[in-house]
This record gives sequence, structure tokens and C-alpha cells, in this order.
Amino acid sequence: MKPGEEVSPGPRGHELTAEGVTVAYDGVDVVHDAALALRPGEVTVLVGPNGSGKSTLLRTVARLQRPRSATLTLDSTTDALALGPRQFSRHVALLLQGRPTPSGLTVRDVVEFGRYPYRGRWGGTDPGGREAVDRALAMTGVAELAERGAEHLSGGQLQRVWLAGCLAQETGVLLLDEPTTYLDLRYQVELLDLVRDLADDHGIAVGVVLHDLDQAAAVADRIVLLAGGRVVCEGLPEEVLTPDRLTDVYGIRIEVATDPMTGRLRTRAIGRHHTRERLTTPS
Repeated sequence: MKPGEEVSPGPRGHELTAEGVTVAYDGVDVVHDAALALRPGEVTVLVGPNGSGKSTLLRTVARLQRPRSATLTLDSTTDALALGPRQFSRHVALLLQGRPTPSGLTVRDVVEFGRYPYRGRWGGTDPGGREAVDRALAMTGVAELAERGAEHLSGGQLQRVWLAGCLAQETGVLLLDEPTTYLDLRYQVELLDLVRDLADDHGIAVGVVLHDLDQAAAVADRIVLLAGGRVVCEGLPEEVLTPDRLTDVYGIRIEVATDPMTGRLRTRAIGRHHTRERLTTPS
């Protein structure tokens, strides 16, 4: 989709909350009594070091990972764990990292997979399917690739195609696990802009796992910081991304400042070679 181009909206957002989430691998708890609230019109970003449990928590909320214990509620009243798979998939979509490259399929074929919750067990009609797929192709900027074979795409193009499949699913909750993987700087920025558009213009509740703290600060309404499988802090970016807290969680000195041009938080990890002498430009 070109900057400023408008696309007709899909469905409005839903609220998805998770409480008491505990997940174990081989009998060892890796997520401990975690909570997550995804609200319509808000972008919630999960951050933390490798192994902190952020992707596991997101997968559990998407019902791909079986928890040892959890309460999952949709729109304050519906037990989301009791919904059938197709019914749940009409409300919640998940973009995983590291999806395989499909072979023998066009881009449109791949995006059409996102319509599976709306088709019967043996296929059947999907009256809104064509419009939903066209809208998703346009929103992710891959409409011109619709008839190209998916196996001929770059990693960044394929990532956007998989995202289009999630958008074609037309859910009120969208979960993204490291969606900027494989994307160059331009498409990282455009994807995060699209995430904000989905929340701001369509009221979608978006939950995102990101490694880049600056990207998290730029796109998030709220940030959830995890470490050791536990939620350390949750709140506004300026409440969560503090130097002392980040330094403690990541185990490396991290400075935080406000960009005077944008007003956004900027972070900087200080390594052994980041001394004042080495950072000073010789005269």
C-alpha cells in the first residue's frame, strides 16, 4: 500500500486478556504466573532478553502452546479456551517467525489460507473472501506480486505475504512474533506504521514481540518487559524503559534518552569499547 492510500476497513477489535499463565517445557516452568491484556485500539509490545518467555507467552495466548495453567478471556465474558479452533481463529490471528517457504503456490494462494476459519470443513463458499484478500494484499504492499510464485520471493517479501494472510483472516486481535525479521529498514518502518494504522484506524488489538527497544518505544501504547519467564514491569514506554530497569534485566549498561526531534525514547547499550575516548571524533 502506498503511503497515505486508504483501504476499506475490516472488522473492529476485540479485547483479549490472559491471567495466571504458567507454561512448562519438560516439566520445568518457563513462564511463571504471567498476565497480558490486549485492548482494542492499542499496541502492546513484549520485550526482554533471549529466553525471557515473551514468544512463549504470545504463543500461549494464541493457543498454540498448551499452558500448565491459564485463564484466557475474550471481551471480558467469553472463555477463549472453550472456543472451537475455527471460532477462535475468527477472533485471533498469529504471525509466527520462521515460517517455511511455500512451493507451487502463488502469493494470492498463500494469502487465501487466511480465510480458512470462514470456510466449511470441505471448503464451501466465502462471500467476503475475495475482498478480504485484496484488502490484505494492498495493506501489506504485495498486491503487485499476487500472481507470482511464492517460492521466488525474497525473505522480506515473504514475511509481508504471511502478514497479509493474517490480515485476510480479519480478526479483532492480531499477534505478531518478531514481525520485522528479514525486513530491510524501509519495510521495518512500513510494517510498524501498518501496525499503528491497524490499532488507530481499525481498532485492532495488537500484541507484538520485538527485540529492538527503540522500535518498541516508537510503536507501543504499552510495553510488557519480561525476564526469566516473569513479567517484570508493564506500563507506558516511559514507565517501563528506564535505565536502571533495563540495565538490570539485560545485564549490560543501557542508557535512555528522549530524542529532541521526535520526542520518542532512544536506548543505547554501552559495551566495553564504548568509551568516551573511542566515541570522540578526532580533530
